[in-house]
Amino acid sequence: MYYVFSFVMSVPVRHLATLCPIQTALLREKVILVNKQDEIIGSETKENAHLMENIVQRGVIHRAFSVFIFNTKNELLLQQRSSEKITFPDLWTNTCCSHPLYTIENEKDPISGTKHAAIRRLKDELGITGVNYEDITFMTKIIYYGASNGQWGEHELDHVLVIRKDIPTIPNPNEVQAIRYVSKNELYQLLNDKDGSFKVTPWFDIICRSYLQQWWDNLDNLEKVVDDSINF
Repeated sequence: MYYVFSFVMSVPVRHLATLCPIQTALLREKVILVNKQDEIIGSETKENAHLMENIVQRGVIHRAFSVFIFNTKNELLLQQRSSEKITFPDLWTNTCCSHPLYTIENEKDPISGTKHAAIRRLKDELGITGVNYEDITFMTKIIYYGASNGQWGEHELDHVLVIRKDIPTIPNPNEVQAIRYVSKNELYQLLNDKDGSFKVTPWFDIICRSYLQQWWDNLDNLEKVVDDSINF
């Protein structure tokens, strides 16, 4: 199965001149282009990798990661993405979602690289400095596609990482507009609420509905439920 998320946000196309200058500057970063086996085939600016015309016409896939942080009460830390974000602004998602960079040598390896990148971005987005490499457990990889609007979207090979630790946060308002901890029951009540007020990113929705419950039930022994395969 190939994860295709038919999701188009009801937000207007936003041209670069109208975007937040901080987020616009980040579009010049070089992400890692990969094939469906997660082998590096090149690099591209974040801007070009997220333009729908390139995703649709060229089929470009870039490497990403999604971090799920649980505290010692087994609650999951969620973030609501800032309104300034270029893809999927204002939506709720997992703790941190971003990309390893082609220009940072220790972020190129498919496993260790995404962990190093996660440590960097946890600090940038949430002010988290208390995570070590050994705290991070790789869980699985998924490939998915999602359109944010007619201009921007995602086509990612996403490495999913789990951390279980009590960690103080200082959210960066340019990246994150809100955070909250939820129990498993609270999260799935929100996801299943028929009024649709709890809107989430496509990758988070896929992970929640296909994998997260099993991981949540095995936080004391995550290695038992690690899946090394690439899930389409």
